[in-house]
Amino acid sequence: MGVQGIGIPTTAAIQSPVLARKRLGVPALKSLGSLSNLKLPQSDLNENNVKKDSKINFVNEDLTFICNLGAGAGGTVSKVLHKPTGIAMARKIVKLAPNDENQEKIEKQIIRELRILRVVQSPYIVSFYGAFLHGEEINIMLEFMDLGALDSIYNRTGPIPEIAVSTICFQILSGLTYLYENHKIVHRDIKPSNILVSSQGLAKIADFGVSKETAETMAMTFIGTQCFLAPERIREGSPCTPASDVWSVGLVAMEIALARFPFPSEAMKTYFDMMQFITQEKSPTLPKNMFTPEFEDFCGFCLMKDPLQRPHPKQLLETPFVQKGSMFNLKEWTDSFKQ
Repeated sequence: MGVQGIGIPTTAAIQSPVLARKRLGVPALKSLGSLSNLKLPQSDLNENNVKKDSKINFVNEDLTFICNLGAGAGGTVSKVLHKPTGIAMARKIVKLAPNDENQEKIEKQIIRELRILRVVQSPYIVSFYGAFLHGEEINIMLEFMDLGALDSIYNRTGPIPEIAVSTICFQILSGLTYLYENHKIVHRDIKPSNILVSSQGLAKIADFGVSKETAETMAMTFIGTQCFLAPERIREGSPCTPASDVWSVGLVAMEIALARFPFPSEAMKTYFDMMQFITQEKSPTLPKNMFTPEFEDFCGFCLMKDPLQRPHPKQLLETPFVQKGSMFNLKEWTDSFKQ
């Protein structure tokens, strides 16, 4: 028998001795509410799979493995078929290790990610279907984005055209604006591998493992992906704010347009070289005469060293570069390279 969905956790259902501990286990999971009881995105609903008001209670036996999608520090991700609905989904598995000295931090990160996934609903953020425990694994069920992450795309296709970059930036900034204005959330890990793309022409923000709810105060620094950190995040005690995500957006835009990380090679030799470059050297710029002045200006806005001078994501939506992207159908780009 499969483990019941995380929405109705019981002592019997939660098999993990780690999550069953009083510190973060059953009480913490119960506080999340019914994570499985979320409606599917409207685009996935039809009479042949799920009724409009259906809610999914996931069990492991209902999932058929299709292929691996990737692995990282946050867990492994695979494409699966949910047999009762006939919907392809992405399953993120995080293995729990009771004897791992970092387990408390891992548990807190899982709880935080599930809390955020449960409340955010935006066309610019990967949809959350539900979650369940299976043995020593927590399974997080997410929307499957068939074209994968931005870094894997440009590694296959080469530099992404500027018009597509502008539309991708429009969608990322729209997602960030939603997070900040509706939930006071700072993502803190914007990078190409965390922006997923579908053949329908949608680019969506994924992976909230290190996101932080700011409430009424600014979130404090969390060391995530080092090379995308804003200068202020490297300085001890500096806060993580929407401006930090804006810096990362600028680097993402440059990287996917160039098909390489925009820092000079000498700045990437060691960790300390990279940290010094970010904090002490001038911000990277686009090569001359390769891109429009609007794109150059946009990157300049994002990569201002002083976070107080960087525009808010909502303000960047009004820049000529992003406005141009808001009128382009990204599906024209995805259709040009998908097979």
